[in-house]
Order: sequence, then C-alpha cells, then structure tokens
Amino acid sequence: MAVLQKSRQTIWLMLLLFVLGSNMILYHTDIGERVLQGATNGVVIGSLIDIVIIAPLLFLLWRKQKSIKVFVLLTATGLIAARFLIPMEYLEPYAAITWAGFAVEAGVVLLELLLIVTLFRFLPKIVKATQKSKLPMLFGFSNAVDHYVKKHPIIHIICSEMLMFYYAFMSWRKKPNQNDQTITLHKNSSYIAFQIMLIHAIVIETIGIHWWLHDKSILLSLVLLLFNIYSAIFFLADIQAVRLNAVHIDESKFYISLGLIKRMEIKWEEIDEIITDKGILKQKLTNDTIDFMAKDFEEVVPDVILKLNKPKEATLIMGIKKPYQKIAIKFDNYQLFLDEFRKYKNI
Repeated sequence: MAVLQKSRQTIWLMLLLFVLGSNMILYHTDIGERVLQGATNGVVIGSLIDIVIIAPLLFLLWRKQKSIKVFVLLTATGLIAARFLIPMEYLEPYAAITWAGFAVEAGVVLLELLLIVTLFRFLPKIVKATQKSKLPMLFGFSNAVDHYVKKHPIIHIICSEMLMFYYAFMSWRKKPNQNDQTITLHKNSSYIAFQIMLIHAIVIETIGIHWWLHDKSILLSLVLLLFNIYSAIFFLADIQAVRLNAVHIDESKFYISLGLIKRMEIKWEEIDEIITDKGILKQKLTNDTIDFMAKDFEEVVPDVILKLNKPKEATLIMGIKKPYQKIAIKFDNYQLFLDEFRKYKNI
C-alpha cells in the first residue's frame, strides 16, 4: 500500500514537471516557434490554464494537500510566472489578467506584514508571559506567541529565528532548570561534542573555501560566508537549547525537545502503547516516527517508542509542523520516565 501511494506521488510530480517543461519548450525553443505559427491565442489560453490551474492542482496532489488557501496562492503565483514564461508578444491580449496575481500576492504580503507588526507590538507581553511560565522556554515562548498572535507560518519562522539568536547570544548566564520532574536527553551522549565539531568544521571550511572563492566570485564567496556564519550561530544556539531544555513532566502531559530542531508536547492520555521490545527498538524507524535521540559517535538505539492514539504535530526547525504517530526516545534516566508514565497514566 505504501509503495502504491509513493508511486502515485511520483506520477503527480512527473506530470507537474511535464506540464511546466512542455510550456517552457513551447515558448523558448525552435520547436515551439514552429508550433506557435498561426493561431497563437488558443495556445496561450491553454498555457495559462496549464500554469494557473493544472500545475497548482498537480502540486497539491503531489504534496497531498487539500487547501483552498494554498490553491489560491499557487494560482496567483502561476499568473505571475506566466508573465516570465510566456513572451509578452503572445501574452499581450491577456496581460491584464496576470496582474491579478500581483494583487493577490501583494495582499498576502500586506497581511503578513500586519502579523509581524502585531507580533512586535505584543512582544513585551509575550516576554513577560514566557518569564512567568513554569515550562521550558521553548514551549513557554511558543505558547505565549500563540496566545497573543494569530498562528501563521511567517510568525513561526520569525519566532524560530528569535529563539535561535536568544540561545546563541543571550542565554549563557542561564542554568539548566533541573528538578525531580525533568529528564535530560544528552548527558550520556556525545551530542554537544558532536555539535562543537560541526562548528569547528564550518569555521575551517569558511576560512579555506572563502579565501579560494574570493578571487573567482566575490558574490558567491559572500553568500557562502553568510550561510556558514548562520550555520555556526544555529549550532551554537542548538547546544544551549539542548542544555537548558530538559524533558519537563507534569500530571497531564510531558514536554520534550531536542534543541531547536524538534519539540513536542504529549498528553499521557494520548499514548496508546509503550514499546520496549529490544528487537523492535533496533529496527529502522518508520516514516511516521519522530526520534528524540541525541547524536553520538556510535549507533543510538531508543529506550522506548511511544505509539499515540492518533498522529500529533511536532514543531520542527523554522517552526515547520509535521504529524507523527510514534515517538522514539533515548533518555538519560529511562527508569524515571517509566515511573512517571505509570504514575500519571493511571490517574
């Protein structure tokens, strides 16, 4: 069944590429010029239908999405793309229609700017709410933002970047909040050493490759330099986020994160099964499983896999949301988690 579903997704992607590729060939090759001789209006109308309607539908089928909002945005993007794909000598009779795409995109940009203004307007209240929260900051800050500002991908991205810069530059005086209801994930691993090695590698690569590229392409060398600086800052922030945000447990749920890369909050009642069979734990994780296992120089095997009643969203890097049915976890103190699970699951 999974193979069949994957085959269908591949078919939708191939059809999408065929639609876009055939229109590219039509207007930008000698073959296309011969086809366009004569009744071009009908051909242009067909291309507009392909780019504005067919391509967005194929994209949604490929991504397995059912969203009118996304379809409208893709349609607007198609109208804009048509102005660049179809030469103006052919598009001229229909040029006015394509301006609708710019209008829609401008409206979306304006809405996002209003959301960003709202975020910064409520930022002092968000910071206060985060400071008063008893939850790890990753969760306290996210909950405060969701309380004051409408949920939106652009807000998730900005908040993710704010957390990164906070942990990279402003969290070094903070101490891990350890108590009887917190469990760490990284202390029995080489996770922090692994991240420090990555930072060192980035620094060495930046010095070497930037020097080599500078004489060949200043622009490319600057882009690579900025990307490497951002990567180093991210890994530095991730180290701090791992150190300062242990698994937090209370009577209704537990909050688990692995740095800035992923986090979830799971209610005890949402756990359908707890898998501890060593044979299953050593198997390759399925696509519907998210892992909270600190990287190590050796292969890491989870202590437990939690199977949920139904898929639940995890927050990934850049605030991306993705649902998972199972959660594989490697604890520093697995027995403590098991005791808490038995304690609260039976309430």
